[in-house]
Amino acid sequence: MKDHREIANPSHTREILARHGFTFKKSLGQNFLTEPNILRKIVQTADITEKVNVIEVGPGIGALTEHLAQHANQVLAFEIDDRLIPVLADTLQAYPNVTIKHQDVLQADLVGITKEVFKENLPIKVVANLPYYITTPIMMHFLESNLVVDEMVVMMQKEVADRISAAPGSKAYGSLSIAVQYYMEASLAFIVPKTVFVPQPNVDSAILKLTRRAQPAVAVDDEKAFFKLTKAAFLLRRKTLWNNLLNYYGKDEATKTWLTQALQTVGIDPKRRGETLSLQEFADLSNQLVRTNR
Repeated sequence: MKDHREIANPSHTREILARHGFTFKKSLGQNFLTEPNILRKIVQTADITEKVNVIEVGPGIGALTEHLAQHANQVLAFEIDDRLIPVLADTLQAYPNVTIKHQDVLQADLVGITKEVFKENLPIKVVANLPYYITTPIMMHFLESNLVVDEMVVMMQKEVADRISAAPGSKAYGSLSIAVQYYMEASLAFIVPKTVFVPQPNVDSAILKLTRRAQPAVAVDDEKAFFKLTKAAFLLRRKTLWNNLLNYYGKDEATKTWLTQALQTVGIDPKRRGETLSLQEFADLSNQLVRTNR
């Protein structure tokens, strides 16, 4: 190995960027972590061992990838920025267990690519410093795909992590909380200060740990209908559940009757706000609406 210093070592990061003439693209939300201790903590939080295969999104210059490669069986990293492909080939040359895919992860056939790349059928974990501007779409892409991901340990803006892990009744609780908690148990692992990134972002980050449930948190007859309902309930946060449902489903008399009867059957007061409903209450209402479809 040419250089034994960790990629995340601040002076090493600067050298790598200079050597490759790399400049940051704001449009890609590039913020590189330059604190090796935090990378070690991420790997520990995710409990990465040689019995696990890992998917990373947005490896940057390979700072986290390096730590993952030292512990995991195999690492598959998706990088959208073509300028970083030669950089990663340079920084990660000592790790034959790393595969870099120059592809937008949102367009990727996750099941097909993992079958092709991962030689052994081991549990899959997603560990990544997610680009801020597409954190939610990337997470939902994994959750809604047919790929079984046992655990996700992902870095994101603290505010987004708060929303995902929020409980009913809190200001942060919304359709995103429900969408993720339906599939996974969410907990905030630790905060990452903005000062350990190059360039420095405007806000602190958080590491969110998501563990797949054996089955979804609630039983629903129609998942699409359930997620539509949860989105509808939060259309305008200050409005009552009733107003939001009318705005979403329609205000004709037949729709009003359909909604009124469903709410009465499951015992939910239409004057409540969406953020006060638990996942179970949303499931009950969704199932009732599906069973008595207009």
